[in-house]
Amino acid sequence: MLKGTYTEARYDEQIAELELVREDKRNAMSDGLMAEIEQFYSSLPKDVRVVILHGRGGHFCSGLDLAEHVSRSAEEGVYHSRNWHRVMDMIQFGGVVTISAMTGAVIGGGLEMATATHVRIAEPSVIFQLPEGRRGIFVGGGATVRVGRILGPDRMVEMMLTGRKYDAEEGLRLGLAHYSVGEGEALPMARKLASRIAANAPMSNYFMINALTRIGDMSRSDGLFTESLAAALVQTTPDAEEGLRAFLEKRSPVFR
Repeated sequence: MLKGTYTEARYDEQIAELELVREDKRNAMSDGLMAEIEQFYSSLPKDVRVVILHGRGGHFCSGLDLAEHVSRSAEEGVYHSRNWHRVMDMIQFGGVVTISAMTGAVIGGGLEMATATHVRIAEPSVIFQLPEGRRGIFVGGGATVRVGRILGPDRMVEMMLTGRKYDAEEGLRLGLAHYSVGEGEALPMARKLASRIAANAPMSNYFMINALTRIGDMSRSDGLFTESLAAALVQTTPDAEEGLRAFLEKRSPVFR
């Protein structure tokens, strides 16, 4: 286990856990917390295939720490936002699958971070919200792209204008969560899914988290061409050969 000021990291062979421990602020996203998240993802051991992200104290992440946001100039604001984008891209496209085990506040920047992860599990206490519009500010950590493409621009406009909150079941219906579970069940389920995902072929996982979202941004013809390239590359790996052989031999595959 590695302890930082705002996070604790645990490693167990192919699976790592990153726990946000800024409990006094409901795990609000400070510059220091963002720096520790960046350091965690940039220094993951080579063997790690799945990360489980969760928050201590009953909350996932309550968003941007507004105490750090009050006095920024426009120039500083642009650099701050772009740094968020860079770190969120590390989570989404860095090549390691991330599962969010969500409780309590998944608000503002917390929702931006959650939607950069690949599998999202919500307990009954979860509140999804983008309150920036009610505070006289605007989202800057990637919500216009990540949340907007889940909800659609129309629903996101209403959500921001009114400060509307969605619970776990509503979030499941809308796509903000992939699973809705009982109290205390998110982390155990995340660990179960992490073991399953870590057992996949690594190149297959890599292309699933890197190609599919990008193909969604492409035209139909460009997307289909990219799909062909991805399929051809993945099928040349030893794991693809093992997967097909295991299917024909009616056994479970053993990937690298």
